[in-house]
Amino acid sequence: EEVPMAQKMIIEKCNRVGKPVIVATQMMESMITAPRPTRAETSDVANAVLDGADAVMLSAETAVGQYPAEVIRSMVATILSVESRSPKLFYKWWPVDATAPTFVEDSILSASCHLAKNTTARVITGLTGKGYTAFQLAKYRPKADIFVFTDNRPLLTVLSLVWGVRGFYYDRFNSTDSTIADIKNILTTTGNLNEGNVFITTGSMPISDRGRANMVKVSVA
Repeated sequence: EEVPMAQKMIIEKCNRVGKPVIVATQMMESMITAPRPTRAETSDVANAVLDGADAVMLSAETAVGQYPAEVIRSMVATILSVESRSPKLFYKWWPVDATAPTFVEDSILSASCHLAKNTTARVITGLTGKGYTAFQLAKYRPKADIFVFTDNRPLLTVLSLVWGVRGFYYDRFNSTDSTIADIKNILTTTGNLNEGNVFITTGSMPISDRGRANMVKVSVA
């Protein structure tokens, strides 16, 4: 009986500090042998999304279940349905801790999400080595797509679990201007950014200061 409120509490605490949180275990257990989920299972997935989980996870349903494709489709459909009908899922304005050693960086990343909302930006981009920028951008739940570029290949797997984030491998850190131009070109080429779209860029200036975001730029593709 303690599980539902404990889940909400844990997710809220993780969201507040920008820690990715995954809800897992028996989410659609009946679909190991049945082609459709139960009402309770669908509600369980929906509530995890509403609570603020970064990811929901399956195990036996896809590992040994008889309907692995169906369970994925069912879970995705539930997630998309909830997100499309729940505007309160987006733009969560957590306060920035003025005593934190990362106060300046946190303020920049928070401001970038405010700018994204005010300009209806299509995209927010960031550079990261360990994932901090991605985690902080995601915790504000912007409606803009979040694209994070890193030269840390193992980190790409982690980024795939973070709410709203898509990671790209990138290792050409010559200057801030050239990096921003490269990112724009990559996103345009991949169809993630169209002419006329507003996009927000966060990063470090000069580029040698990588590791702490100190700059935000608003551009039009």
